[in-house]
This record gives sequence, C-alpha cells and structure tokens, in this order.
Amino acid sequence: MVFLSGGYKVKIYDNQPGQAAKAIMEIRKQLEELQQSHMLRGSLSATEQLALLSSHDDLALALEGAFFVQESIFEDLEAKQSVFKALETHVGEGVVLSSSTSCLMPSNVFSRVQNRTRCIVSHPVNPPYYVRLVELVPHPETLPTVVDLAYSLMTEVGQAPVRLNKEIDGFALNRVQYAIIAESWRLVKDGIISVKDIDLVMSEGLGMRYAFIGPMETMHLNAPEGLEDYLQRYRQGIRRVLATFGPIPEFAGEEAAAINKEIGELIPGDQEHLSARRERRDQLLMGLSKLKK
Repeated sequence: MVFLSGGYKVKIYDNQPGQAAKAIMEIRKQLEELQQSHMLRGSLSATEQLALLSSHDDLALALEGAFFVQESIFEDLEAKQSVFKALETHVGEGVVLSSSTSCLMPSNVFSRVQNRTRCIVSHPVNPPYYVRLVELVPHPETLPTVVDLAYSLMTEVGQAPVRLNKEIDGFALNRVQYAIIAESWRLVKDGIISVKDIDLVMSEGLGMRYAFIGPMETMHLNAPEGLEDYLQRYRQGIRRVLATFGPIPEFAGEEAAAINKEIGELIPGDQEHLSARRERRDQLLMGLSKLKK
C-alpha cells in the first residue's frame, strides 16, 4: 500500500483466486480512514491512489511492466524459494526481486534464483504505514546498485529504510527485539516483576525516548560530555549487569503457561479482545506518527 503514495502503479497477485481483490477492498477501507484522519501520504487522494491499484489472478499479467517485485507470503523457506523461482521466469534481468521475510537468511531465500545479483530482502515492520522502518538486507551476491534502488524507492514512498552491510540471522530489528524479549521473560519468570509492570517499563520508560532517539544517541545524551563520558561513568556497571543475565529461555512449559495466564488476565486471548487491542495499537501508532511528522 505504501507504494501508492509514491504515485506508482501497484499490482497485487495471489495464487488463491479472489484473494487479491479482497486485499484491495481492505486497502480501500484503510486509505479512506487515513484520509479522514489527515494521515494519507503523498499528494494524491485516496481515490487517486486506488486508481493505481489492480488485482490479478494471473502471475504473468501481474508482472508485466514491473521494475520491483515484493514477495509477502508466509514465513516458509521452501514456499518463498518456489515463489522466486517462478518469478524469475516472468521478468527481465533488470527487475529487482525483493522479499518481506522477517528472519529467513537472504542467501537461503534466493538460493534457487539463477540471477541472484538483483535479489534483496526489504523487511517492513507491522503495521508498515505507521511503523516506517524497512530493513534492507543483501546477500553476498547482491549488487550495490540493487541496494541503492531499494533504498531510493522506500525513501520516496515515505518509509525509513536502513541498510545492513551483510546478512545476519534475525537481521537488526529482531536481534534487538529478541534481546528485550528474553530479558523481560527472565525477569517475569524469576518473579522479579509482573507481566503488566515489565510492559510499563518499556511503554512508560524506555519506549518514551526510543520513539524518537535510539540507544546510541541515548547514551550520548545521558552523560554531560557525550558518549565517551558515558562509557567512562557506566562501562563497568553495564558489564557487571550483563554478566548476570541468565540462559536463553525455553519459551515453553510451565513458565510459558504461567506468563500466558498472566497476560490473558490483562488481555484475553480470544479474537474479539485481540482485534480490539490491535485496533487500539494502530490508532496509537497513528497518533504517534502524526506527532513525529
């Protein structure tokens, strides 16, 4: 959907007949809501953006005239490999093939592609219209010009791309996220803090500053004379605390059941409650996006 704000024609393809058309109906609803909230990107109205969008049940027809193809299927390596093997037979050598995978290694995703130099991971973060980050992850054969094109395109349509210089398991966002998840899980499991309160540590603590500045700038600003001063003051304490971190949690068994019970008391796990909470999340992210603009 974000490509529409750049004025590009966007073709949606799904191998299940009718699914692409259903996706457009959902996008129509989202665009109209964004327009009403004065959060629509670009200079085109919702109607004008929708005119750029088309659905297709035929892959070859969907790929006609494409210069950038974004795959967004479920996280299954073999399925993604099959998709890219099929895509390559329908597009020219200059067409960039991009995957939305959040954690699969690019070199594995594109292993069945003959011309791997034009392949790249462009990992968006959900929901991408409000959370603008896109991780651009090359594999060893990706041409620098492909990274540059993906970076320019994502910037043009209003996303916030970051370049990884080489592939690594989990990329950058999930490696940082998993570190936070692991320590939060350990603190709850060990009875140090409740589920409700560890979430407040992030939403009312770290998250308040991290919505605008990252961990490196945080360190730089948290000492009178910048990062070097910060390290002089806190290096030993950081290392001491890090040495107390426990093993990687199993995220299973009794500890998982206990934490699931606790979060379920705060937010029941049925679809009605989860959908309402996701809608709340998106509305809050919309408000934060508006503030950051």
